[in-house]
Amino acid sequence: MNNPIFRIRRLTFNAGFTLIELMVTVSIIAILAAIAVPSYHNYVISGKIPQATSNLASMRVKLEQFYQDKAKYTGACVAGTVAPLPTSDNFTYACTTLTDTTFTVTATGTGPMSGFTYTIDQANNKTTTAVPSGWGTAPVSCWVVKKGGGC
Repeated sequence: MNNPIFRIRRLTFNAGFTLIELMVTVSIIAILAAIAVPSYHNYVISGKIPQATSNLASMRVKLEQFYQDKAKYTGACVAGTVAPLPTSDNFTYACTTLTDTTFTVTATGTGPMSGFTYTIDQANNKTTTAVPSGWGTAPVSCWVVKKGGGC
């Protein structure tokens, strides 16, 4: 069987990768991770901010309802009233100013949201009084919801 048609040619393949190919692959994965992880972290934090701003806006409506019933804000912000303080995993709420004619409700971040502080008052003034570094400068007369100080 010396006929060239019937000869089987042996093919050889290189098995495995070189060290340089592995190092390039690991470097590319590390660069992508260095970009993706901080972006994802900021995305998660941005997703938790509306919890505070929504609860503050809702609290303002409840306090106005309390004022309509009692003709004063004093006595609100406690359980058993139409305007109890909200509860949350990421923010604590307090009525920092509560007089007969004025109120200020504050949402202070806890855990991963620590560093954020938002307020609202009877005149619907929305203020960001504290933000972590990289999220802008405080105080700002709006609620910062984006990194860089975007309202």
